[in-house]
Amino acid sequence: MIEFGCLPTIIGSMPHTDPAEACAVVSRYLKDIPAWPQLPQRSFRENMYAQFSQGFPGVVVKEDSIYIDRTQDLGEPLEKLYSAYLENDFAKYAVSADYAAGLHSFLGLTNLSPLAVKGQLTGPFTWGLTVADSDGKAIIYDDVLGDAVAKFLRLKASWQEKELSKISPNTIIFVDEPYMASFGSVAVPISKEKVINLLEEVFRGISGLKGVHCCGNTDWSVLLKTSIDILSLDAYNYAQSLSLYPAEVKSFLERKGNIAWGIVPNDESSLAKETAASLKDRLEEAMAPFTRNGTRFQDLLKQSLITPSCTLAFISEDAAERALNLLVELSTMIRKRYV
Repeated sequence: MIEFGCLPTIIGSMPHTDPAEACAVVSRYLKDIPAWPQLPQRSFRENMYAQFSQGFPGVVVKEDSIYIDRTQDLGEPLEKLYSAYLENDFAKYAVSADYAAGLHSFLGLTNLSPLAVKGQLTGPFTWGLTVADSDGKAIIYDDVLGDAVAKFLRLKASWQEKELSKISPNTIIFVDEPYMASFGSVAVPISKEKVINLLEEVFRGISGLKGVHCCGNTDWSVLLKTSIDILSLDAYNYAQSLSLYPAEVKSFLERKGNIAWGIVPNDESSLAKETAASLKDRLEEAMAPFTRNGTRFQDLLKQSLITPSCTLAFISEDAAERALNLLVELSTMIRKRYV
């Protein structure tokens, strides 16, 4: 257990193309819980769907696309994957610097002494829906490949956590699930039980704190039924959606779960008009439904982190730095007043 007390961190992606510069910005602002920067503007390979694809059976990553080539013999690579899974041989599924320059640059930093260190990877629901085979069918609907996705990402998570533990023994891994915003729609006929099982498979590869990030509106009860330690949401735009699940949130907090409030906006127009004081008011408003439901405000603050609402990859470098500055100002303001 870590008592976060509204410490700041980020979701992951930054707009930089220079990994050293991105890491310098992260380490300058996020002293307590730095996160390695994903750099999708640098290369398609650092797109969140391609970034963790290395080694998946039949995967093809081209200049601007990723798919599974079914004309390949998938039997041998699937056998290799399941063998590594059974032996927990996650070293065979490392993420190379070609796919995560920000991570490898981050691992080389010598100026960090954090409370905890954060990493992230794409979740099995989102990855399985996004990556299709050569016929255009999302692989989550394939019984064999859909099952392999979660086992594959579990190995990726274990490898990443092992590397990050060299920086701090307190590790946090977020499983990013933006496609959970489409859960329950007629276009995505996948059961709640399957989503939970896919996520839990990945979570079993994480020995430290594990979280899920969804940047849209979703059925939060699904994620709150899993074994996560941290629920991360876009609280700038969707805080009200979480308040529709008061009983589930209360149970989650009572079992010492934490909420990462994405209260700092990730678009330039909103960043230009907000201040730490205005965001503090907005955050307190987002927390109010839960304090009215029997959770002490002080306890909620202790079990909270604050983050940007989602990725910072698609704004300017100056705007991203403003977002981090607001994040740190807001955290300091809250902690001085309440924590």
